[in-house]
Amino acid sequence: MKKTLYSRVFETRRLESDYQPVSERLCHYNEFRHSFSSSDIEDQSGRCMTCGIPFCHNAGCPLGNPVPETNSLVYEGRIQEACDLLHVYCNFPEVTGRICPALCECSCVHNIYGEPVAIRQLEFEIVERGWLEGWIKPHLASISTGKRVAVIGSGPAGLSAAQQLARLGHSVVVYEKSDAPGGIMRYGIPDFKLEKHIIDRRIGQLVSEGVKFEFGVTVGEDVSAKYLLGKFDALLLAGGAMEPRNVDVAGRELAGIYFAMDYLTASNNAVKSARSDTSMLRSVIDARGKNVVILGGGDTGADCLGVALRQGAASVVQLEIMPKPPEKHNPATPWPRWAQILRTGTSHKEGGERRWSVATKKFLGQGGNVTGVETVQVNWQGGKPVEVVGTEVKIRAEMVLLALGFVHPKHDALLGTLGVELDARGNVKVDPVTKMTNINGVFAAGDMQSGASLIVRAINSGREAATGIDNYLMQN
Repeated sequence: MKKTLYSRVFETRRLESDYQPVSERLCHYNEFRHSFSSSDIEDQSGRCMTCGIPFCHNAGCPLGNPVPETNSLVYEGRIQEACDLLHVYCNFPEVTGRICPALCECSCVHNIYGEPVAIRQLEFEIVERGWLEGWIKPHLASISTGKRVAVIGSGPAGLSAAQQLARLGHSVVVYEKSDAPGGIMRYGIPDFKLEKHIIDRRIGQLVSEGVKFEFGVTVGEDVSAKYLLGKFDALLLAGGAMEPRNVDVAGRELAGIYFAMDYLTASNNAVKSARSDTSMLRSVIDARGKNVVILGGGDTGADCLGVALRQGAASVVQLEIMPKPPEKHNPATPWPRWAQILRTGTSHKEGGERRWSVATKKFLGQGGNVTGVETVQVNWQGGKPVEVVGTEVKIRAEMVLLALGFVHPKHDALLGTLGVELDARGNVKVDPVTKMTNINGVFAAGDMQSGASLIVRAINSGREAATGIDNYLMQN
């Protein structure tokens, strides 16, 4: 018998995801989150109040996922319909259900005084049930427009655009410089957060829908942008914002200092190569037995932490120049905004040390190799960090990882040849509605035009670009 409206909404407590014990999951790179039971799924979906003004999807989710409607369907046992509804708004809910920071939960009305609905976990449960039951099938276009589109980059923006365009009847070819699709989802996200067969499963759907892929092709080098412009009716730039933010301090040239994405990519490649024999797993950038310092306290830094611990680092210290945020409520970012509060991810619970309000003064070295990091505490005054005299500390480190984010897309031969206009931050400038650049027929989406952001924003940007491209193609 169903619970009453009052009891299911207000008496049922939020159920947190259950994880494999730390001692076990540090021994492998597989996902370690456990699924809810069927009764838990029903109870948790029943916590949704189906608000008249659902901030979770009009103030929270960039994709506009209809959270209340989806939860109502789940609570009523109509999970297949919930799965279909999810896919109307999101091309890859199995990915967002794993690695999205869940802005929707921050905007949940329950979050004002209590605990938000477990929206991300429910999304994960819905889509995995969909794959298990065979509900997720290719959606073939009913017509062929005869129009051809080239998509450069196979990250979340490029893939979502490619799928939308193929379903509209356009012929789509995705060009990817790496040997497999997925972009940062494949090479920048560790397998313990997103196993790569999850991406391959969805790519199979795109291929069945007619999307073609060309791997190992760097547009601008292996094939010219002008050639593609002559061969295709439209071109979408979706190569991401891959120029990493660096640090300008003494000792930067020392060996043993790496950009986070290089480190994560090397680890993911090692995991891929050793899938059949994990005893052979050894990355070309390996933290085994080393004291590691990570500069940057965000999600990428946390991913580096989880990888370093699995590689057997002797110690890991993660440094953040910003002050430690409050643990629960931050008046500076009130509901329903994304709250700037302390977030402790699964990797943080596995080990290592976090330090805040710490600036890097210089890297220490011996024989050309890094041996440590000299830091200083800072106070923030007028929006700027001010060193606190007498707080200098030397941290031992045989490996330093720079997880400081990205500044803009790489200004390479592709952008130079096309002559696309850049904005003040160095990103590709587009019309806010059509997503077209200053070059007729050339569009941009995702981090390449917005700067580094969240996966949900990249997916949404790709979908918006697909709409702009379709309108352009059908009018020309």
